[in-house]
Amino acid sequence: MRVRVATTALGITAALLALPACSTDTTGVKHQIPTTARSAKPAVLSSAALESRLLDQSDLGGGYLPKPERPAQHDDVTVIGCPALSELGGGAATGGTLAFPHKAKADFTYGGSPSEISEELYSDSAKKLSDGIDRIFDAMTGCSAYQVVAGGTPVDVTSQKLPAPHAGGDEQWSQLLTFTAGGRSTVVKQTAIRDGSLLLVVSGSPALVDRHLGKALAKATAAS
Repeated sequence: MRVRVATTALGITAALLALPACSTDTTGVKHQIPTTARSAKPAVLSSAALESRLLDQSDLGGGYLPKPERPAQHDDVTVIGCPALSELGGGAATGGTLAFPHKAKADFTYGGSPSEISEELYSDSAKKLSDGIDRIFDAMTGCSAYQVVAGGTPVDVTSQKLPAPHAGGDEQWSQLLTFTAGGRSTVVKQTAIRDGSLLLVVSGSPALVDRHLGKALAKATAAS
């Protein structure tokens, strides 16, 4: 069974999840704001500039393959049991409401298994990025359990705030999501880091997110 579940209004995706044998990875984490003073950050980056800062196969190493882009889905989506997430708007569960104008994304599968990793980059003013992502993570993690009905398929979702990784940046957010449908579960970790006018979001299998987060941030924030 394959279930499409887009989990935020920014298109931060744990989407089109394969639900194989029940996953037992339950590592825990939440957002925090480092207190270290930061120097001035570069101006807003274009989508083309963001594209060049995404990880590619040579950065990831062997066993990773690009995941083909799938046609946009327009299934009706209903969120049950989480008013804060519902209040983000009609597109909150489908990835459309708060999308920033400058963005780039890459998706990969690993080792021929259902393990996946997704990297997204956004650029806008620091305030807009911070306010937007904070609102979404607060809504998603504010409900420990809720249900998403997408295209008539019910998916049970549980969320857990995770401690922010000490990877750098000005602000960090992290959460663990478990999607259950048809008696099978998939665990997805999502970590977001804002560095000035750039927002990095890495999501997917927890082990893959932990393995590549630092590398993704280093490439995304490297001087042009």
